Amino acid sequence: MARGVTMDAVRWGMIGCGDVAEVKAGPGFQNATGSTLLAVMRRDIEKARDFARRHGVSRVHTTATDLIGDPDVDAVYIATPPVSHCELALAVARARKPCLVEKPMAMNHAECARMLEAFEDAGAPLWVAFYRRALPRYLLVRDLLGERAIGHLTSVQVEVFDRLASGERARAWRFNAGIAGGGLFLDMGSHCMDMIDFLVGPVQEVSAVALNTGATYEVEDVTVAAFRAGEQVAGSGVWNFNADRTFDQIRLVGQDGTIAFPMFTDGDVVLSARGEDRRFPMRNPTHVHQPLIQTIVDELSGRGRCLSTGRSGHRTAWVMERCLARYYAGSSSTGIDTIT
Repeated sequence: MARGVTMDAVRWGMIGCGDVAEVKAGPGFQNATGSTLLAVMRRDIEKARDFARRHGVSRVHTTATDLIGDPDVDAVYIATPPVSHCELALAVARARKPCLVEKPMAMNHAECARMLEAFEDAGAPLWVAFYRRALPRYLLVRDLLGERAIGHLTSVQVEVFDRLASGERARAWRFNAGIAGGGLFLDMGSHCMDMIDFLVGPVQEVSAVALNTGATYEVEDVTVAAFRAGEQVAGSGVWNFNADRTFDQIRLVGQDGTIAFPMFTDGDVVLSARGEDRRFPMRNPTHVHQPLIQTIVDELSGRGRCLSTGRSGHRTAWVMERCLARYYAGSSSTGIDTIT
């Protein structure tokens, strides 16, 4: 799709029909206004047909090439593990079709740069499924910051804790750097750092230590980072996946108060300012990708803009790679020293 061309209705093709597609994303393409999920593809054709039957999808393809080349597919959603994101996205770019790719955007920053360049050369849009950018909870936080509800923002703290995975759970693809690009820090921490980019501004510098403390899998299980975001906002984060409990929170601290909110649990936003605590009850929609999908459909129809772009995903990939560079020293996923 060339720049400037708009669509009245968007017919999506989805590559991959795994867990993320069942509730989070798949139904969102059907339920968004001006959108339909026309076709799906999965290597296991019987599972693809089962998904299509249960979700009202009319077409099933046996290869990604066939789905991307389907003349009735207007836009493509890549819902596979990160190892295939770049290759598939480049194929979509060659077809000059809009693309939404799951997060993390790719295996490393260099792959993200290739994807971004390909879509810019093709004149087609690329988005990344950091869906929290469109959820009401985080739009509220952004509005509170814009209203200076806590005065001048000075620091941000991220805390994400979970118990150590072991046994069958630790053998899932998210714990395999050859498929996921890293461990749970890359998978979940990328959501956090993308949210910092969205709320505070791009991360300008970052340093981190990543460790494996539990020895039940090979990827990192504890990562601690310090960073500067926006103009002059200091930040720190701890992602401890060998902890005694499950907990997550981002805390924004300003001269006049704080805003605290969760990233991975469905909780409230708490504003503490000028001696008063205010709680804003916030709950996620059933299909959490749907609001982001709607912004994409609105952009394609000329009625709005999606704020989770290939360029913002490219920035987040740089941050994540810098945090993990020492842990994965010598691998193909390291070595980028400056943000571009």
